[in-house]
Amino acid sequence: MTPMNRRGFVAAAAAMGAAAASVSLNPQTAQALAGHRSREARTPTRTDGLPYDDETDFADADRGFIAAFTGGPITTAAGKTVWDPAAYRFLTGAADGEGHEGPETVDPSLWRQARLLSRQGLYRVTDRIYQVRGLDLSNMTIVEGDTGIIVIDPLISAETASAALRLYRTHRGDRAVRAMIYTHPHVDHFGGCRGVLPDGAGDVPVLAPEGFMEHAVSENVYVGTAMARRAAYMYGSTLPKDASAQVGCGLGLTVSLGTVGLIAPTRLIGTTGEEVVLDGVRIRFQMTPGTECQEEMNFLFPDLRAVCMAENATHTMHNILTLRGAQVRDAHAWAGYLTESIGLYDGTADVAFASHHWPTWGNDAIVDLLTHQRDLYGYLHDQTVRLINRGMTGIEIAETFRLPPQLEGVWANRGYYGSLSHNVKAVYQRYMGWFDGNPARLWEHPPVEEARLWVESLGGQAAVRARARHYADRGELRFAVTLLNHAVFNDPRDSRARRQLAALYTRLGQAVENAVWRNFYLTGAQELLHGITPHATATLGPDMYLALTVGQIIDSLAVRVDGPKAWSLRIAVDWHIGGEHWHLRLANGLLTWTKDTRPAADAGLTMTMTKPQLIALLAGKGTDGITMTGDRALLPRLLSVLETPEPEFPIVTP
Repeated sequence: MTPMNRRGFVAAAAAMGAAAASVSLNPQTAQALAGHRSREARTPTRTDGLPYDDETDFADADRGFIAAFTGGPITTAAGKTVWDPAAYRFLTGAADGEGHEGPETVDPSLWRQARLLSRQGLYRVTDRIYQVRGLDLSNMTIVEGDTGIIVIDPLISAETASAALRLYRTHRGDRAVRAMIYTHPHVDHFGGCRGVLPDGAGDVPVLAPEGFMEHAVSENVYVGTAMARRAAYMYGSTLPKDASAQVGCGLGLTVSLGTVGLIAPTRLIGTTGEEVVLDGVRIRFQMTPGTECQEEMNFLFPDLRAVCMAENATHTMHNILTLRGAQVRDAHAWAGYLTESIGLYDGTADVAFASHHWPTWGNDAIVDLLTHQRDLYGYLHDQTVRLINRGMTGIEIAETFRLPPQLEGVWANRGYYGSLSHNVKAVYQRYMGWFDGNPARLWEHPPVEEARLWVESLGGQAAVRARARHYADRGELRFAVTLLNHAVFNDPRDSRARRQLAALYTRLGQAVENAVWRNFYLTGAQELLHGITPHATATLGPDMYLALTVGQIIDSLAVRVDGPKAWSLRIAVDWHIGGEHWHLRLANGLLTWTKDTRPAADAGLTMTMTKPQLIALLAGKGTDGITMTGDRALLPRLLSVLETPEPEFPIVTP
């Protein structure tokens, strides 16, 4: 047993007319989704109106290029492929003969974004600042100090981080790491730390925002299994890498599958304006909690006139609620901090770089980027709230919501990763919760029972399939999908319904602008046709488990207690760890804990151990070295009511 699931930290639409135009994910819907496959049919006015002739992003993505990584697939010591730089060569090769529109199977705007993301290698950002891009979902930034280097955001995996650092050193010299900075506690910004500092921090300062450790180890502990399952859909990790399937995720190409580590910060930053000097390089911080992450920070290099925007301003609309699952982010706060950023960096920075995508050069261009992104999140928030107060539901608002043309036509505001549709619903959820106030939706049937009643009311499986074909032929793909989803949940053995639904998911996926929606649709189609494909994930190293507090370990066990199975149990166990007594009590199907410096008189079993021994115990490695006093049978009784999470549960079938 483990205190957290090993998959937990990494993973992974259209209608007609005006309603279709409101879904910013997919500017070409209507005719394309009705089955017309001509180029003209796939690119109606809104898509044609995008500024494809503006090549600024391509120039910026290529600017400062030094060398590509040419070492072949990056692997673990055991030979497992962690990252294959060649997997996305089809994006570069196919682009030359396709023009901006790309192949028929990819939205032209998404194809453009995927081509931009396919660039990889070492790049010079400005004097003393370099980036390695395209070797993981995120970028590694390297700042040259007086005697060595400062590494910002060391990717997801030790293997990709090591390869990125090796590429840098090949072309810039074997400089020692003098400091490391985590911009925020998402795994793609710290997981590769052991590839940078294999032996730990030692005397190397590691900086992070306050609250970093709590969020780094807790975000996916409690529902990590479910998040990881949905992340496989979000990143399309089981899909082929080609123009008919996975072409990236909008924020990057995909996630690496190596070893995840965590080196604890040695210094926490908590105040905007706080300044530090690392290896002779002056850095001034801006704290941005509650934006793209609960704890995040931007920072300026005032002497280099360069600013790191972390993940607060990138070249895509980001997520207010990521589709893999997470806590809802605060779009209002996000916009507010970007307003502050404009004030801080207008006139002080000549280049802005981020943890994803490519830099932006020139103070005016930086201010434009920050302003457009600020207005994006601010408008999204304020207008959603306005419409909530008119009595509209999240679904209703999302269906009609549209950005002002001056924001909609900005490439960095396009919905490649986040989308207007699901971001509007996230704002609604933040304020109003899951219930829209209509009592008809207060006590709905679960999916299988609802499907049975729908199919019964429509005259059976054959009738539902026929009606779905009728609506698909009319271009009402979303309702056709709804009907076929009911048919599949009513009878998952109905192969005709599964094939029919898979075909519609494929049509939807290949038409949408949003990479994450594309991956969801196409993964759903794949699973309907071929069943669940186990997905590879990164491997958590011991750092991650040891970073859990004892309280977090107990909490992660508490959410695995099979309540009904434990109703009749009364168990009192003490864990004596590091001079403190953790009192675990199981009663009424609930596992609770308190902490004290003294043992509890009612403990039926006391276990004295270290935290590594506890981790080993919960990983099923036995009780070696653990001293147990009292009724030893209480331990297996407690462990017997812990449910093992199911990492490959069905999503598109019951």
